[in-house]
Amino acid sequence: MRTTGSTRIQRNRPSASRRTVTVNRGTTKRTAAPRPRALTGRATVLIIVLIALALAYTYPLRVYLAQRSQIEQLEADQAAQREKIAQTSQELQKWNDPEYLRAQAREKLFYVRPGEIPLLVLNDPAGAAADAGQKDPAAPPDRWYDTLWSSVQAADAESQN
Repeated sequence: MRTTGSTRIQRNRPSASRRTVTVNRGTTKRTAAPRPRALTGRATVLIIVLIALALAYTYPLRVYLAQRSQIEQLEADQAAQREKIAQTSQELQKWNDPEYLRAQAREKLFYVRPGEIPLLVLNDPAGAAADAGQKDPAAPPDRWYDTLWSSVQAADAESQN
């Protein structure tokens, strides 16, 4: 213990809130010590500053991510265009070949060389059946909703008469 002048400072003595209190019949009861605060002022200010920084960085981060996705989309589009250009140049190389040009003219424009006899096959099942002496192929049955609609029209025609 230290003494300074007329005041005496005691360091080893518990504070008033932690002293024991004597209750009836000599039993002692300890009083509850005050609980320390969960957050100090410095911690609260630090948390507020961190939240403010996080909120300040969210918008630029969102813009950055949007721009990155846009750049990736543009790069993918550019790669697709390069592929299309490569395919078109290959097609152009084919058209520069005289044999390919003749084959396309025969197939699409029905060109023939001099001295060849063109043969054109037409798909006509009704005409082929008549030529073979058979009757025409049966018409497909009406769809159910066509049948329903024709019966509604017939009933309407009867009610107007």
